[in-house]
Amino acid sequence: MDDTVNSALASDGTIDITTVGARSGLPRTTEIWFLHLQGRTFITGTPGPRSWYANMLAHERFTFQFKESVEADVEARAVPVLDEPTRRWVFSQPHAWIEWYCREAALDDLVADSPMVEVFFEGGAT
Repeated sequence: MDDTVNSALASDGTIDITTVGARSGLPRTTEIWFLHLQGRTFITGTPGPRSWYANMLAHERFTFQFKESVEADVEARAVPVLDEPTRRWVFSQPHAWIEWYCREAALDDLVADSPMVEVFFEGGAT
């Protein structure tokens, strides 16, 4: 990936993701936040079921669409984050959106019940 996209990972926060519908098989686009933490990229939410997460569980490949500092579509793979230490680490990092998540739900509830994937980019973005 080019330097512009790598810079967007460090500075942007809102993206669109286009997943394949778990039941329909049709493309589904969702606006969502992402977290870029110490070179790793995550998509998460508050506790509860989410269509985007069900889609990623059924079809791990999706399109990560930057739309703030740069307009770029990057093919990616979503890997569910299921282990408690990584989930707790994500929700314990200093980041503006983490503060928002922690106002919406208790840390232990976020760790136990939030949908979460780590994003791996085609072409090896950091």
